[in-house]
Amino acid sequence: MILDEVRAHGVERLVEPGLYREAMSRLVAAVHVVTTQGPAGRAGFTATAVASVSDSPPTLLVCLNRRIRSAGAFRQSGSFAVNLLSGEQQAVAESFGGRLSLAGEQRFSVGHWREGTLGVPCLEGAVAVFECALIESRTIATHDVLVGRVEAVTLGPDREKLAYVGRGYKVV
Repeated sequence: MILDEVRAHGVERLVEPGLYREAMSRLVAAVHVVTTQGPAGRAGFTATAVASVSDSPPTLLVCLNRRIRSAGAFRQSGSFAVNLLSGEQQAVAESFGGRLSLAGEQRFSVGHWREGTLGVPCLEGAVAVFECALIESRTIATHDVLVGRVEAVTLGPDREKLAYVGRGYKVV
């Protein structure tokens, strides 16, 4: 591994976590709610760490903090949906991000949800919904990187999107 080689040569430089967080707060990121359905019921979380991996086959990745309550549900279910939020759906982001003091199934009381092709919760009116089969999960530091093969896509209205920057939501 490259990091091990760097350490072996005594060149390792650690960036102070607070500085890293401040720099990352300046990154403009699209806001998503990632959902699943499994033995323990429905679960979800708000995410900005979502990226396309490939279009052939369609594949994306999501970073999931292993400390959140719903982390186990994502490891067990085998499928998930990535719901790209519009500027009008900030309350959904706040609900699944823990800002509205809702937990578990209560979070689904915000927004209108339907069961998708893979049986996962999909947000009505989202800009786009990607339903994914989990094909790989890798633990890196405090997060699990979930890699999903996109099995279904639903396009909603192409309206302004919800973004997160400067530790707050913006409509872009």
